[in-house]
Amino acid sequence: MAATEDSDRLAKDLEAIVAARSDLDSSYEPALVEAFLERVDEAVDKRVESELKAREAEGFDKEIAFTSMALGIPITVVAGIFGDVYGIAAAWTGIVGVNIAAAWGGRRKRRR
Repeated sequence: MAATEDSDRLAKDLEAIVAARSDLDSSYEPALVEAFLERVDEAVDKRVESELKAREAEGFDKEIAFTSMALGIPITVVAGIFGDVYGIAAAWTGIVGVNIAAAWGGRRKRRR
């Protein structure tokens, strides 16, 4: 809803600037354009900030956790058949490592 309000406000600002441009001397044109671009820049910054806040609220990526758990069962069976206890330990070390790397990478992206 805020994006629509910003778009409406920018459209009205643009109409006002175009109307003012025809009434004013051409020497004012760069100042009018600069003022409008600053408003557009503020609107873009506001949208980006709200999108980043929304993504931060999402938190942990559950898809990776669920996928690794679903694939962990057949991997455990195959590792148990061919590698005994050591194979199972190696397989689950890899699964845990993937989940830790995904969580750590997601946290680093959210901090930026």
